[in-house]
Amino acid sequence: MNDMRQLTALGRTIEDESFAIIDAEAGAHDFSRAEWQVVRRVIHATADFEFKSLLRFHPEAVRAGIDALKGGSSIVVDVKMIAAGLNEDRLAAYGCSVTSLISDEDVIAAAKAENSTRAIESMRKAHRLGKLDRAMVAIGNAPTALLEVARLVREEGARPALVLGVPVGFVSAAMSKEAVLELDTPFIIARGRKGGSPIAVAIIHALLYLAAEERS
Repeated sequence: MNDMRQLTALGRTIEDESFAIIDAEAGAHDFSRAEWQVVRRVIHATADFEFKSLLRFHPEAVRAGIDALKGGSSIVVDVKMIAAGLNEDRLAAYGCSVTSLISDEDVIAAAKAENSTRAIESMRKAHRLGKLDRAMVAIGNAPTALLEVARLVREEGARPALVLGVPVGFVSAAMSKEAVLELDTPFIIARGRKGGSPIAVAIIHALLYLAAEERS
């Protein structure tokens, strides 16, 4: 198997032991083998076993994510924290790139002019530029971005390969994820208030690992 973890021998031992503990403490579950690789990596990143009950997968989500990565898809993110957490070498191995538009001057100007949010306007710009189609869209911080992605799919024909909807928060966070559950687009979401950029990063790294596993 092509080891994408880039760890020392000791680091690999510690990670393997951590996953063994997670498997033992999590107990029985109904996830597929591939889905469990995603769930356990999220638990590993958070030490929070509640994600076992919060994560929801579209039936085609993992397959869509692996295929998108292997096809060199763009990863459109709501905040730069996700981009900062991703392993550039792993992405480069597949020709993937990360798109973050939230700090673009025109996005900021549009948010002010429309009394909107930068997160909303960044997703609108990504759609105008055709960057959402066939992309992996990862929302870890801004529920308004996830609500906008759902709207763009429903009303304006956006066709992402996979939506990762894991924004954290108290205002619209849970609602934004429920909106994604109603889409036909493949998705992975964390229901309720919990989430965050580290969750999105963990999911993407799990999908990268699964893609590497298939390649070997």
